[in-house]
Amino acid sequence: MPQAWSIAALCLLLAACNGPAPPVAPAPTQNSATSADNGGAISTPVVVTPPLTADVLKGTKWPPAALTSGEASISCDTDYATAGDGMPLVNLEFFAVLDAMSGCRESGVVRLRYRGKIAADFTDLVQRVVAMADRMDLDKRILDIDSTGGQVEDGIRAGDTIADSHWTIWVREGDTCHSACVFILAAGDNRLISGQVGIHRIIRLHSDATTRAQLDQELRAVHDQIKDYLGRNGVDVAIADMMMTVPSRDLRLLSADELQQYGLSGGNPAQADLDRIGLARKCGADFVHRKEAFVRAFERKCAAPGDEVQTMSDCGVELRQRYGFPDRRCPGESPLSEYD
Repeated sequence: MPQAWSIAALCLLLAACNGPAPPVAPAPTQNSATSADNGGAISTPVVVTPPLTADVLKGTKWPPAALTSGEASISCDTDYATAGDGMPLVNLEFFAVLDAMSGCRESGVVRLRYRGKIAADFTDLVQRVVAMADRMDLDKRILDIDSTGGQVEDGIRAGDTIADSHWTIWVREGDTCHSACVFILAAGDNRLISGQVGIHRIIRLHSDATTRAQLDQELRAVHDQIKDYLGRNGVDVAIADMMMTVPSRDLRLLSADELQQYGLSGGNPAQADLDRIGLARKCGADFVHRKEAFVRAFERKCAAPGDEVQTMSDCGVELRQRYGFPDRRCPGESPLSEYD
C-alpha cells in the first residue's frame, strides 16, 4: 500500500509539471502600491485636543504635552548627511522646546525632522515650534517629514499653521509622504521631494451613518473641506477627486511630473502670487523677475526624479549665482537663503 501511494503521488507531480502553468499575479504598476498601514486618510469629527491660542503660546506656561504619534528632532543645520537630525524632542513644554532650538539662533535656520503619523500631537508640535521660531526670529524653517499619513482634520490644522509661517518641506530619499501627509506638503512655501508621495481614499470614523447614502453625504462634506483647503494652498483640487477613487488599502503614487502639474512640488504657486506683491515693493521688479526665472530653472535642472534632497539643494545654491543671488539688497528674500 505505501508503494501504491508513492506511485500515485509521483503521477500527480508529473501531471502538475506537464500541465498549464498557474496564473502569475500581475506586477504592480509604477504609480500604484499597497498601503503600508492598510488604511486611508482618516476623517473624524471628534476634536482630540483644543487648538492652542496665540495668547497661550506668547507666554512660557505652555500646557503639558508629549509626542506619542511619531519621533521628532530639532537640527540647526541643513546638511543632514553630515550633521544628522539633531536633538530629539519628546516633551513639548516651553523650556524643552527652547533648549532644543537654542542653538538655531546662531545659524538662523531650524529643521524639524518628523517621522510618524499625522495626528493631534503632530499639530501641537508644529504650533509650538512655530511659536518658538517666531520668538527667536528664525525665518528659515524646514519640515523634514517621513509619514504614512493619519488624520485629515489634523493634517489640515497643521497645514494651515505651516502655510501661515513659511516653511520649506522636504521628503528625503527613502522617505514617504502618503495619505494625509499630502495636506502638509500642500502647505509648504517650497517643496523638495525625493521620496514617494501617494494618495488614497478617506475613511470616516465615529460616523452615525447607517446607509451608503448617509455615508456618502458625510464624505462629500469632508471632500468639500479638502478641496477648499487645497485650493487656498495653490494645489489642483483634482487631487481631492483622485483620492476618492483609490481604495484605502492601496496607494496611488504620484510621479514627479504629476507633483509639479498638481502644484505639490517646487515653489507654492499661491505663496508666489502673495510674495510677488511684497517683493516688488521691497526688492524691486527686477528681483521678482530674476527669482521667478530661477525657480523655473531650478525645477528644470535641479529637481530630477530620484535625486537626493541634498543634491537638489547643492544644485540650486550653485544655480542661483547665475541669477544674481543672494541679492545684496534683499539677501533674506533670495531663493534658498536658508543655505547662507
